[in-house]
Amino acid sequence: MAWERGADRTWLVALATAMWGTDALWRQPLATSLPSASVVFWEHVIIVALLAPFLPRAWRALRACGPRERLAMVTVGVGSSALATTLFTTAFQVGDPVTPLVLQKLQPVFAAVASYALLRERLTPRYFAFAVPALVGAWLLAFEDPLHIRVAQVVPALLALGAAALWAAGTVLGRYVSSRVPARDVTALRFSLGLPAAAVVLLVSGSPVAVGWDNAGGLVLLALVPGLIALALYYVGLSTTPAARATLAELSFPATAAVVGVFVLGAELSATQWTGFALVVAMVAGLGWHERVSREKVVVAPDLVRS
Repeated sequence: MAWERGADRTWLVALATAMWGTDALWRQPLATSLPSASVVFWEHVIIVALLAPFLPRAWRALRACGPRERLAMVTVGVGSSALATTLFTTAFQVGDPVTPLVLQKLQPVFAAVASYALLRERLTPRYFAFAVPALVGAWLLAFEDPLHIRVAQVVPALLALGAAALWAAGTVLGRYVSSRVPARDVTALRFSLGLPAAAVVLLVSGSPVAVGWDNAGGLVLLALVPGLIALALYYVGLSTTPAARATLAELSFPATAAVVGVFVLGAELSATQWTGFALVVAMVAGLGWHERVSREKVVVAPDLVRS
């Protein structure tokens, strides 16, 4: 059946991606003892093991889809789940820490373009009333001094752009698939398709498979909270939320990460970063409220029919 317009769940996308901001609670301690490829690999192993009872149904749902849906799901699982994270991490390793953060802010731009090209979503002027302040807020939040930023190196810039494009594609293609396949199946497919890709990255990088039992607790919590639970909620929300709008709701992620950094990890924010935080929260909350109460949506999306 076609999804009803009143079923928009922008708020649920924002809630789910806000959970991604808790990632640092477990990833930062793990990063001191494990390579990133090992962490990503075991995240996928744990989640796939938990989703094992649902995998047969998910794969049957994928086989019932057409070639476009299958290609979209493979892109989400391999590209957005495993490869994008690897590219983004490598960008930090081979270059300065600023360039990836700067260029990652282009993700909503990529998503808006892709949502128009692939899903025929049309942006209204009201969209930019939320998008521009939200992007400005994300920029301010990312940097202690937002007026002194240099993108100096080509290689980390290209890696970060590749990651941003893959994450944007994941939003758009996830919207495309989740309107046809139940959210639980999309979640199971994303991680089961991402696991082989994560294994390849692990082998190519030469990172160890063995991680030690002392890291097991952190890996399980990392896989569950910002991983499985957040992604499951995300795909439920995305199934009835246009991709161009969802990518703005995803800016709740850096806002939550800032809160975790300040109140749990002891980080400090400058005045401009707090201003950016306030802008992001206001725009994401305002966007969710607007879409629930207004008849005129900020994104005009054609009905996607679940087969």
